[in-house]
Amino acid sequence: MAVNLKQTSPQVASTAGKTLGSTSASTLQKSLAGSALRQAGGSAQTSAGMEQKASRALEGSRSSPLTKTLAGSVVSQSNRKR
Repeated sequence: MAVNLKQTSPQVASTAGKTLGSTSASTLQKSLAGSALRQAGGSAQTSAGMEQKASRALEGSRSSPLTKTLAGSVVSQSNRKR
């Protein structure tokens, strides 16, 4: 497997950390935040399941800007072959 050179930006990582600590964040937002943080400092790659969740969140007309920010970061780090 090729090494993933893409990483979550410091701004999105900060947002993800705040999201994980928030009592008002949804389960989906926390899941996306965890995935984004996991990819902040290494060569981790988005899993297929998380990629699907993030894709659905990006396509959803009711998704909040926070959800779309986190989902965009997660999707951008997915495996190109999928």
